[in-house]
Amino acid sequence: MNELNKALGDISSIRRQMARSTEFRGYGPATLAATGLIAMVAALAQAIWLPDPAKAVSSYLAIWISTAILSAGLIATQMRARTRRIHSGMADEMVRTAVEQFLPSAGAGFLMTMVLVRFVPGATWMLPGMWQVIYSLGVFSSCRFLPRPMIAAGLWYLATGLVCMGLADNRALSPWAMGVPYGAGQLLVAAILFFNAREGEDET
Repeated sequence: MNELNKALGDISSIRRQMARSTEFRGYGPATLAATGLIAMVAALAQAIWLPDPAKAVSSYLAIWISTAILSAGLIATQMRARTRRIHSGMADEMVRTAVEQFLPSAGAGFLMTMVLVRFVPGATWMLPGMWQVIYSLGVFSSCRFLPRPMIAAGLWYLATGLVCMGLADNRALSPWAMGVPYGAGQLLVAAILFFNAREGEDET
């Protein structure tokens, strides 16, 4: 029985190692592009209904947190189905590895948001830039099992986040300070995934 348990443990360890060393193809370009369009729609909604977000931070948070949840839900739903189709036997390990890459940055972003809103309300203008920098860290963390050009997306989010923070005032709460970075950034991610998939098909 001990030998059987050891063998099962070794198999599980091998599967985890394979999942960590295999390029993850569970993110669908169309879904990622859709999340970029969702970000632009959210920016347009903010521009129409929330002309002065500095005076209604709770409404600002509601718009962008709802957008993030919707986008994450779409990505997660499609990722699970796509991973089962493409990675078959390693699907669970691949999904777990993908989530592990983004979970720390997502958790840190959530906690930092709560701290700023609760204890430093005067610094809430930092939120857009902070979110983008933290998102870039999640992208960089995932680069080791995504196509190599994905580092460009990480650099994009890092750069836009630093620019937003460099505004140093409530201009950073402009709808386009979120809509443009995330809209263009997600379209960039989708393009990288799409052309990498095409290259893989051509090589095959």
